[in-house]
Amino acid sequence: MTALRWSRQASFAWWAAGYAAAFVAAWVTVVLVPEDVAPLWTVAIADVAATLVIFAFSRGLKCSSMYDAYWSVAPVVIVFYWAFHAEPGINPIRAGAVLFLVTWWGVRLTYNWARSWPGLHHIDWRYEIMKDKAPKLWFFSDLFGIHLFPTAQVFLGLSGAWVALVVGTGPLSWIDVVALIVTAGAITIEMVADQQLVAFAKVKKPGEIIKTGLWRYSRHPNYFGELSFWWGLYLFGVAADPSHYWTIAGPLAMTLMFVTVSIPWMDRRSCERRPEYAEHMKQVSGLVPWFPKGR
Repeated sequence: MTALRWSRQASFAWWAAGYAAAFVAAWVTVVLVPEDVAPLWTVAIADVAATLVIFAFSRGLKCSSMYDAYWSVAPVVIVFYWAFHAEPGINPIRAGAVLFLVTWWGVRLTYNWARSWPGLHHIDWRYEIMKDKAPKLWFFSDLFGIHLFPTAQVFLGLSGAWVALVVGTGPLSWIDVVALIVTAGAITIEMVADQQLVAFAKVKKPGEIIKTGLWRYSRHPNYFGELSFWWGLYLFGVAADPSHYWTIAGPLAMTLMFVTVSIPWMDRRSCERRPEYAEHMKQVSGLVPWFPKGR
């Protein structure tokens, strides 16, 4: 099946079937979980069940990239489930803001993935490297590294939203304003950066590096926007109830992953494919937008 070049229509049909099956699995899990289990843990169990269904489709179709959109699809479903299981006293304005922002982020990011996804014949180059390095362990790398780890990462990242939507009853404050600015600004930055990259990809020459727009000030402005989004959700949780100290683990884990794994991996690949990229790294900030050196 790996030799088959899937059409985009067939690929999206299988994708839709896989995600519909995952949704059903999550719904059945929610029904079966005892009612006295807290919404936080009910979602955690259902999230794993849905991920395992996507994993089954990934293995059957020999395409681990089936999972890629789960990062942006699942959170939208999760926050609405939590919103319908809120404890008394939840601030509706804060809850509405969180629901809107997560939905905006999720729909936009999923669209950005969908418009550039070639189909089931395409597998992320990072997955190929993982498979080639340890082919005998590929099943476990695929299950835990590509599917379950990101699911856990995103779930932890949503903990701030859980506080704001389910248990946090604090009044609106200036922290909510900061959270709104950070989260909305993050989505906007990521959206602009992605659009600039798409436009550049249409006209770039072989080996050319994008140095315009937000990319003039950061090598990975889209990642900066993504990380800022998770920090914004955390701030909503702080505004709702600052006693849940552990929720800072969500944005911290995201930051650690991007700074120590995602960005170095992308930079190494760019150095291999673009002769001038090593010099570009010396001039342009890796993550936080800042004025370039020597220009």
